[in-house]
Amino acid sequence: MKNSKFINQIICADSLEFLPKIEDNSIDVVLTDPPYFLDKLDNNWNHEAVSNQNNQYTIKSLPAGMKFDREQGKRFYGWYVDISKEIFRILKPGGFFFSFSSPRLYHRMASAIDDVGFEIRDGFMWLYTQNQAKAMGVDHFIAKMDIEEKIKEKIKEKLNGWKTPQIKSCFEPIAVAQKPVDQTYLNTMLKHEVGLFNTNVRIGDNMYPANVFTIEHINELIDRAFLLPKPTKREKMDYNDHKTVKPLAICEYLIKLSAFSKDAIILDPFIGSGTTAIAAKKLGKKYIGIDINEKYIKIAKKRIKELDGKINLFNMEKMKRKILQMELAVSR
Repeated sequence: MKNSKFINQIICADSLEFLPKIEDNSIDVVLTDPPYFLDKLDNNWNHEAVSNQNNQYTIKSLPAGMKFDREQGKRFYGWYVDISKEIFRILKPGGFFFSFSSPRLYHRMASAIDDVGFEIRDGFMWLYTQNQAKAMGVDHFIAKMDIEEKIKEKIKEKLNGWKTPQIKSCFEPIAVAQKPVDQTYLNTMLKHEVGLFNTNVRIGDNMYPANVFTIEHINELIDRAFLLPKPTKREKMDYNDHKTVKPLAICEYLIKLSAFSKDAIILDPFIGSGTTAIAAKKLGKKYIGIDINEKYIKIAKKRIKELDGKINLFNMEKMKRKILQMELAVSR
């Protein structure tokens, strides 16, 4: 099998250059959080440059990532069309493609995925309350105006509370795309072991899976319908300085819904610090992770290695319990 040497590997490479090496119709699920082309976070971004505090602002008068530039979306769309073409080729018929986005660029992302042949089946909304407001007032611009101070004060008073059009962002959209099935859903499931959702998965208080979820307690009604397990404090790890680490519970939820086969391969072409691979491994699935950033590849491998230790420890404890049970049975 062409993919065998890539299975359960985290690979440092440009996804556009590496994806052509993966076999046609061989991947069950693609789950990824691509670069959004905001504040230098494009497909060629450099960790040191982006992490440098001097480079946190595309322009100095706006918060990081908030410069409005129509060309950002166009560049993102063109690049993601190329990525999506490769993902379409390598997914099995009926295979699922989950792609995180920023609300501002979701339309570009979904269009790119749709335009290469995927069916946009639905969309998930990750709901949260904890985020910073990004809007800015205009007082500092008024201060620079070449007019009398009295007039400046009147303008400030008149525009009090009126800020740049960036409202507080409290959700993250995730596209749910599917490669067309092979004849029928049933035929696709029996032949390729993919194509349906597992509605035995539950969310909140044993509720039917929904296209909204949250990992924080909000109120009784929302928690009952949409709450996933809250991330543990140690989940990210102290050494992990990735800017956008996704919660393990979310990745596990999406994989549980969509990956049927015990040999299912979960691919993340922008693996970052490795959360998709960790979720796949925890659920007994196979994974392939790709990322262009060597620093994050090292972090991902370290996190997976630590997970190996936990899995081995868990298995040892299970074995000890079984031996103890057998000894107790014999003694009786």
